[in-house]
Amino acid sequence: MSKPKTPQASPPRALRWAVAGSVVVMIAAGGLFYYASQLAAAKRQHNRDEVVVNIHPGNCEPNALSVPAGRASFRIVNRSDRAVEWEILDGVLVVEERENIAPGLSQVINANLQPGDYAITCGLLSNPRGTLHVTPTAASDAAAKAKPSMVAFVGPLSEFRVYLASQSSALIKAVSALNQAIASGDLSQAQALYVPARAAYQRLAPAAQRLAELDNRINARADYFEKREEDPGFVGFHRLEYALFQQRKLDGLAPVAQQLLSDVSELKQQLLAQSLPPEQLVSIVVRNLNTLADVRAANGEEERYSHTDLNGFAANAQTAHKVVDLLRPMLSKSAAELLPKIDAALVDFDSALSSLKVAEGYASYDSVSGEQRQQLANKAQALADALDGIDPALGLSGL
Repeated sequence: MSKPKTPQASPPRALRWAVAGSVVVMIAAGGLFYYASQLAAAKRQHNRDEVVVNIHPGNCEPNALSVPAGRASFRIVNRSDRAVEWEILDGVLVVEERENIAPGLSQVINANLQPGDYAITCGLLSNPRGTLHVTPTAASDAAAKAKPSMVAFVGPLSEFRVYLASQSSALIKAVSALNQAIASGDLSQAQALYVPARAAYQRLAPAAQRLAELDNRINARADYFEKREEDPGFVGFHRLEYALFQQRKLDGLAPVAQQLLSDVSELKQQLLAQSLPPEQLVSIVVRNLNTLADVRAANGEEERYSHTDLNGFAANAQTAHKVVDLLRPMLSKSAAELLPKIDAALVDFDSALSSLKVAEGYASYDSVSGEQRQQLANKAQALADALDGIDPALGLSGL
């Protein structure tokens, strides 16, 4: 007589849950893999028209480019041994740029280009310039015909011109005082006066950075010169900063200070002589904030000897406030929904800066933690993104 079969015990509940969980994980992993594949494919599709430019120690490859009008993407690959910049210039004016591209890395520059011929600066300021030819398209011809009336922008542009004039006068006055302190041999006084002079320049920086040659004399860092701090071409604010805060001596500095005073005086003349198209009123501020978010906030290399970066950030914020206030009446009529987002971003950036105030002004940037720097960068980027919505709302995008 055969023994009756013993019923098999059902799997423990934990085991059943483990099996079910494994199935769910496998399904989720498959879904994530598919999603990642789709994202990668979309990115490849989006970037397929990128123009790749390789920066070598003494030149760019290629150094002559041609693209159709409209949105263009340039991937700048730094194959040199130092941080470099790449700029698109329309005459003396900067159209688009990317600073501090680290050795061995690449960055993408997106530019909305109108038909015409442009110059390219590539790496060191002593490197030969390249050329960029932008050909017209049906879309660019249509955009040129569809420009909105410029009458509404006359008021804001005129007021911004007044702002540039007053801030330029303040800059000249501040640099004059700094020049006098250096000439008199007073190191501590010169160090103190460097801070307000530098902040005065940063209030003008969004507009001043359009003037490539002049801005390089006033504002270029040592990285962009072949011999760095020892290069004869290294002048301007950062040459003074290096002597005042790193070397802590004034020997031979008087001619540099006098040249800076001459250059900021010329800057005022150039800013008032150059017309500012309405589509650039906001974009110059956005570009300035993007650089702050991408480079200046993270590494503190803008004021690497004095660590007074926060004063410059606050000055940049003041100009952002000014531009928003000038356009507020127009935005209230045609894009009122944008203003709460813009105002919130302004408040957030101001708050991040205010949290770093100390009794004598702002904290030294070398005392600011990595987390705090990242917060500043995030707030600056959020503000840039909010401001970037103004031109489309006012019918200026694509011009």
